[in-house]
Amino acid sequence: MNSVIFLGTPAFGATVLEGLIKAGYDIKAVVTQPDKKVGRKQKIVYSPVKELALKYALPLYQPVRLSKSDDLDALMAIQPDFLITAAFGQFLPTRFLKTAKIAAVNVHGSLLPKYRGGAPIQYAVRNGDAETGVTIMEMVKEMDAGDMYAQAKLPIGPDETSGEVFEKLAPLGRDLLLETLPKIASGEIVKKPQDPSQVVFSPTIEKSEERIPLTLTAQEAKNLIRALNPDPGAFLVVQGKRLKVWAAEVAEDNTSLPAGCLVSNQGRFAISFADSTVLNLTEVQPVGKKAMKVKDFLNGQGKKFNAGDQIVDED
Repeated sequence: MNSVIFLGTPAFGATVLEGLIKAGYDIKAVVTQPDKKVGRKQKIVYSPVKELALKYALPLYQPVRLSKSDDLDALMAIQPDFLITAAFGQFLPTRFLKTAKIAAVNVHGSLLPKYRGGAPIQYAVRNGDAETGVTIMEMVKEMDAGDMYAQAKLPIGPDETSGEVFEKLAPLGRDLLLETLPKIASGEIVKKPQDPSQVVFSPTIEKSEERIPLTLTAQEAKNLIRALNPDPGAFLVVQGKRLKVWAAEVAEDNTSLPAGCLVSNQGRFAISFADSTVLNLTEVQPVGKKAMKVKDFLNGQGKKFNAGDQIVDED
């Protein structure tokens, strides 16, 4: 049975790893990102991949930076048949990739060459794409630039969040990988190079991109909200205070009010955006509060707002 070193971090990676385990692959080592401290109490949280590695008592490594870690020599000495990554979050040294006897393979959450980088699903949702998918590709030194072994497509619903798309992509990626690995091992699969003219990058979302610009249309704002749900969340600054927005719908009516004005707070919380469009916020989270339906917000903090007023601060 083929031996594997697996590298991954979030739930997407854990789904792929468990598929390999259940399919009988010999997991020689699991590499994941270091534990995180979360919240005011700085509680230590394990990655989903670490949780799974502990469950199956697999050898585990958590280097801060693999290329500079003492762990690298130990991992290189294993010389597995496959190196497999799925949302790991670090670059792998070329000399490490070369230790794979058959191939170094990545399960990437997009239809390459769109989108290369750390946030392909978020970009697909934010850009309003109708579909995404997974690509099984050969790992090379350049980020997500290797030849492709296989792809599978997945439609994106108009209201789906990045989190919901992630949940669907993970088993799709797992199944496509398990279908593809034997073909790579036997040599029957032909790699396909990426078209460099079609490359689109999707770098990790910066904190500055979490704020919803008033220059967006209502549809674009809704897409951004969907893209940043469940993490880290998009927000507006309403009268000097952050208001996270977890869900919204594009209103059927337009408005003559400038962007950032309250169009209505009667049964809905409607904000004007670019091109006279209107966005109905449906789930929000004030600072220090839990997420709530907009009707509960309007019965509390939202009472002080008046229709027609500019309530959203400019960027």
